[in-house]
Formats: sequence, structure tokens, C-alpha cells
Amino acid sequence: MKTFSATPADIDKKWIIIDADGVVLGRLASIIATRLRGKHKATFTPHMDMGDNVIVINADKVQMTGKKRTDKVHYWHTGYPGGIKSRTAGQILDGEHPERLLTKAVQRMLPGGPLSRQQMTNLRIYAGAEHPHEAQSPEVLDVKSMNSKNTREG
Repeated sequence: MKTFSATPADIDKKWIIIDADGVVLGRLASIIATRLRGKHKATFTPHMDMGDNVIVINADKVQMTGKKRTDKVHYWHTGYPGGIKSRTAGQILDGEHPERLLTKAVQRMLPGGPLSRQQMTNLRIYAGAEHPHEAQSPEVLDVKSMNSKNTREG
């Protein structure tokens, strides 16, 4: 028996679409990260970009459990003295770019490095229900029906 190692000719990328309406943020990010890396495939090879192209719609309607919407704080620094800034998760979701919350959650679930940065380019997140990728005829992945804990009423 030899260990299978995928080559670029063996890679078959699909397009999948996920509706984030009412889905818990962390569970959704975990599923997306698995799909981007390609770990759901039997031919997974760690050093190759084997993952699918993922389209997420309704990212502004993602849910969080507990009081995370009001208590979870995201910090960043501007680079200037005293330039620490912060926003709560609720402020980000209600703001101009609510898809950034999901983008960061997925990015932090992938290992750091050049391959993960390449895999993140296969992720497309939209705050609304419309997306410009109809020509790729994406398959629908129903995250809500995978597990009853994946959804939460907001």
C-alpha cells in the first residue's frame, strides 16, 4: 500500500453555496473552513489546495449564542500611540461590512501560511441574498439540517 498524494490533475473543485440566515457563527465558520481546506474529501492532501469554492449569502443574518453579540469585543490597533480601537460583534454585524465577522472567523480556523491565504481566496461572502456566481451553478449545502444545534432563533 502506498500513501495517496494528490497532484494538480487529481483536484476536482466544486462550487457550493451556503445560506447563513439563522446559523450559529462558529459552527458555520468551522464547516466553511473544512470545505475550503478540502478535508471533507477522501483524497485530502495537506500541502495542496483541494478545497471547494464557497459562496456564503445572508452573512448579516448570522446568529451567536449567549450574550456574544453584546459582550464579544474585537480589538485592533491603528499603529499610532494610544490607537487601540474596539467594536462589539453586534456593532460589526449592524455596520457597513457585516461579512467581515464571518471572514475573520473562518480565517482564524485555518492554519497560518501561504496555502491558507490561497484557500481564503476561494471564499466569497455576501451580506445580502444576491451573488454574481450563478454561472458556476453552485450546489446548495444546507447547514441548518446537518445538526439541530447549528441554528438559533434571533
